[in-house]
Amino acid sequence: MTAAAPNENGGSPEKNGHERNDVVKRDIVVVGASAGGVEALRELIGALPADFPAAVLVVLHVPATGGSALPKILDRAGALPVKHAQEGDEMLPGTVLVAPPDRHLLVYDGRVSLSAGPVENGHRPAVDVLFRSAAATKGARVIGVILSGALDDGAAGMVAVKLRGGLGMVQDPDEALYDSMPRAAAAAAAVDHVLGIRDLADALVKVAGEPAPDDPPASPLMVTEAAMAGLDSEALKASDRPGEPSGLSCPDCNGVLFLIEEGGLPRFRCRVGHAWSPASLVAQQTSAFETALWVALRTLEEKAALTLELAGRARTNGHRLSAEQFDRQSQEAKGAAELVRSLISRMGEGAADTSASQVPFGE
Repeated sequence: MTAAAPNENGGSPEKNGHERNDVVKRDIVVVGASAGGVEALRELIGALPADFPAAVLVVLHVPATGGSALPKILDRAGALPVKHAQEGDEMLPGTVLVAPPDRHLLVYDGRVSLSAGPVENGHRPAVDVLFRSAAATKGARVIGVILSGALDDGAAGMVAVKLRGGLGMVQDPDEALYDSMPRAAAAAAAVDHVLGIRDLADALVKVAGEPAPDDPPASPLMVTEAAMAGLDSEALKASDRPGEPSGLSCPDCNGVLFLIEEGGLPRFRCRVGHAWSPASLVAQQTSAFETALWVALRTLEEKAALTLELAGRARTNGHRLSAEQFDRQSQEAKGAAELVRSLISRMGEGAADTSASQVPFGE
């Protein structure tokens, strides 16, 4: 799939009846959520009226395997019809499209597309992918909303929305069950509203359908990243990659991560397209480190048990020196295992806060 080139009105001419000489309105709402997001989404969507003059596109972090009941939950919550997005669905006012499991939801022209493109921040669907593709093609017509969630997926997407003249809203972090995502988005971009869910719904009703201002063109970086998420062959095969080699490796493929920055927010992307925000990268590295420690602990305990058994066999066979050597190796392995176990315990007691405010990049 090839991304359409944005025009000066924030996107390509519409396929659903909006021509370039029409008044361009704020008629696309993109919503991102993660942990604690189901309740927030249900309350938000349930508060929107049946004549809501914008299409609503939703990404909630869900497991790649199995189904998702989110459309049914949201459909029962209020007046708007809700369904899982399908390839080529039109973005119609007063309808809600939800990203299905294991597929990015992207915006092209007046329709949406689904993609098995590279994961971002460890997720597919990813909030950043939806927000960035909407911003790249629709510009100031987009209203971005970030609800409850952990870490900082959506922060880069909110930056993209604001760079194109769109509106940004986040759930009040003090109200959110998990405050990291709304805090990260508010810190990364000059959002227009920080509100509780009910007030967010009221704000959306007020601004949806209003004329959109003229918007600056999408940057080459924004267009390229949106195309990579959509598995655009030209973007993926390009010899150059935006940014500079960071000296860090991608947790997904072990390739070199390139440090890129847009709107003052640093991020990382590898050659094949996996993307990471700073907090998400730290969290993934922490998880990988903990896994490595458990592997090391298991290996050391197995070594201690094996050498102890070998010491007993050697002693039974009258090989005193060999028995003493195996005994020493067993004690050394036990000692090392205790050190690793204590390190794992300390990590559990004082787990690092990986919220965006704790990540030094961009300060």
